[in-house]
Amino acid sequence: MIGCLLALTTAAALVGCETDGPSAGGSTSAGTSPLANPRGTGPGLAPLTSGTDRAAARRLIEKVATKGRGPRTGYERSRFGHAWMDTADGVPLARNGCDTRNDLLARDGRGLSYRSGSDCVVVALTLDDPYTGTSIKWRKRKAAAVQIDHVVPLSYSWQMGAARWSAEKRRRIANDPLNLLPVDGPSNSSKGDSGPASWLPPNKKIRCSYAVRISQVALAYELPVTPADKRAMLAQCE
Repeated sequence: MIGCLLALTTAAALVGCETDGPSAGGSTSAGTSPLANPRGTGPGLAPLTSGTDRAAARRLIEKVATKGRGPRTGYERSRFGHAWMDTADGVPLARNGCDTRNDLLARDGRGLSYRSGSDCVVVALTLDDPYTGTSIKWRKRKAAAVQIDHVVPLSYSWQMGAARWSAEKRRRIANDPLNLLPVDGPSNSSKGDSGPASWLPPNKKIRCSYAVRISQVALAYELPVTPADKRAMLAQCE
């Protein structure tokens, strides 16, 4: 409740769970630079275009440890807590009376509409999607058109070490705004649990920012990436 209202007053937009599809508005660069948003509380993902920012991005990526990808054995989504819980302590917006999904929609969307009698449940919005660079008009009746992406996929984190984490730490990474972006549903579905060596956002302008966000999550959770993924991340910020 209060948390969702706070998100609306501090963020320029809100993202919803469903869309009617890209609008005629075309390309957009709305969002927050990941370098200026180390906790993930600002909306979207803005491009990094200056030489200074891209050099800072490379320095950050260089800090990420590497190792080989382990087996997926034993992975289940439920190992990271039930989806969009409001009780994952230790992350922004936890225990504010509004679930993680709606918090993220309220953080990144604009022109929000709420369910009658609720100041939390978003039923309509416009999303400036960082992955495609398009503006999406979303309605809850078409939920899958906008999805909440785990920037570092949960299955990927499981294979890179989260299988040995505490349940509490897994709940944190699954609900941490730093690791979550409302995005175009089909693009997110095509990503699956791929790392950046296998999948990058179609919008080339934000690929360096995407690599930075992965690095921020990896460093915050002491999570390595594969050597191929690190090379791909560095390449986006050259």
